[in-house]
Amino acid sequence: MEAMRPTYPLPALGRALAVSLSGYHAWRTRPPSRRQREDARLAAEIKAAHRRTRESYSAERLQEDLADHGVRVGVCRIKRLRRELGIRCRQKRKFKATTNSNHSLPVAKNLLSQNFAADAPNQVWLTDITYIPTNEGWLYLAGHKDICTGEIVGYAMSNRMTKNLVSESLFKAVTVKRLLMAKYNDPLLANNFDPPRGVAKRP
Repeated sequence: MEAMRPTYPLPALGRALAVSLSGYHAWRTRPPSRRQREDARLAAEIKAAHRRTRESYSAERLQEDLADHGVRVGVCRIKRLRRELGIRCRQKRKFKATTNSNHSLPVAKNLLSQNFAADAPNQVWLTDITYIPTNEGWLYLAGHKDICTGEIVGYAMSNRMTKNLVSESLFKAVTVKRLLMAKYNDPLLANNFDPPRGVAKRP
């Protein structure tokens, strides 16, 4: 009735909810019970403990922290008050490895030898894979970057990290550069590239 009072008249609400007007007014003027006062005090303690523990403690660990600060309360009550307050502990995401060096697959030669410099665009491209947490799981992103201009020349995304992800990014980059070369007669991008290795060779 209290929530609907601004919208509907009290007599109509009383009849619909089978509540007497005298009972409603008595409820409004009744002081908070001992349990309600304790809940209000504990809610403040729980919010303070939640901030103090960097929002990372479960109800069980929060009970221990509160006990260390002189507050004795049951775990079920903490869970109920946390739920009413909308408090949830932050979940740490598991580390996702994107590199596996323990394999017998052929390894491409290091053509750069740590010399990360280029005199002109489309001479050296670098590539890497990263992962992005989303509400639907991990999103894997592969990209190719021109070391001279800093331009992202190609990228590919997938919900799985497969060996084709980098090749797809390279294919997109080379396709775009070839179209630009054909349109503007750009001689910088040569056709002799090796997609499986993910490197655009120097012309």
